[in-house]
Amino acid sequence: MTVKVLILEDNPVARGFLCRVVSESFSDVSAIVEAGDLASARRELGIVAGGQAVPGATPFHLILLDLELPDGSGLELLRQLSGYPATRIVTTLYSDDEHLFPALQYGADGYLLKEDRFEVLVEELQRIVRGQPPLSPAIARRLLHHFRADDSGHTVPGALAPATPSAPPRVDPEHEQLTPRESEVLTYLSKGFTIKEIASLMGIKWFTVNDHIKSIYKKLNVSSRAEAAVLASKQGLV
Repeated sequence: MTVKVLILEDNPVARGFLCRVVSESFSDVSAIVEAGDLASARRELGIVAGGQAVPGATPFHLILLDLELPDGSGLELLRQLSGYPATRIVTTLYSDDEHLFPALQYGADGYLLKEDRFEVLVEELQRIVRGQPPLSPAIARRLLHHFRADDSGHTVPGALAPATPSAPPRVDPEHEQLTPRESEVLTYLSKGFTIKEIASLMGIKWFTVNDHIKSIYKKLNVSSRAEAAVLASKQGLV
């Protein structure tokens, strides 16, 4: 499979990691083009003034895109790729329904979590060659759970538990809800652990922890570890 790839990811370390995943996944990668924001990705795709992506002489075969970007949401680009003949895979930290289902609705062909191990991501990407959708194991479980629920919202017997069954943290209404993973990172931050120590404790990469921290700061409207720890303690998040 000859593959021309576009990787849309604002974190340079994560972008390099995804480049290695792609290179390992396919034996004949013709080119990997990197973009750090929506504007750069749109230029590479020839999208002008909010229009749709139109394939050029050498179109991309595979597009990996993050959802949370400095200049907007990856969902915007997914909408603009509706008629583009490429496999579109979301690569993100978010495993919740609020990110997953809109992404699938807007045309994502797969959904991978960047915190998954290198070999897991390679295996999932290789599903493309077999005509199967690349889905992180946690996402596959969440989808199965969703579609095994009856109309009343109760899980039918034999259904798998949600990917993140723990109760959501209590957050002041003026702040956006933290994900269970973000709550876990915040707990470690409040106890004084370093980013590398948190990564080791959670079994994820340090740049993934860093992305979680950025998201926490944004949601809680704080700019430092100390502020986040104080707010978390006041609101009973940790």
